[in-house]
Amino acid sequence: MKTIFILEDEDSIRDLLNVFFSIEGYNIIEAAAISDFNRLYSTDRVDLFILDVRLPDGSGIDVCNTLKSNPIEAPVLMMSAHAKTFEIEKKCQPDAFISKPFDLDDLLARVHSFIGPA
Repeated sequence: MKTIFILEDEDSIRDLLNVFFSIEGYNIIEAAAISDFNRLYSTDRVDLFILDVRLPDGSGIDVCNTLKSNPIEAPVLMMSAHAKTFEIEKKCQPDAFISKPFDLDDLLARVHSFIGPA
């Protein structure tokens, strides 16, 4: 089963993504803060990362940079209601950027383009 790691501090968005992708057949690991992410993350079981930019204990951009500095194969999708694509791409190299609010069908299509259907 393909695994998506969601790092999002907003409970409603994190819960929505968890339910949506679980229904689609993906395994979900979720964290609300970078400290939780660091505790739960394991390189051998994640196929895709979805990271929020603004988090209570730091920036998803830093997490993106850390992931991209390691030899991982998993794509990183960044999302934000505040930042713009070009701002994020200057600070880290995500595989994609998603603006909030987002359309779930568009997000699913983006996920499928990287890791395929569950």
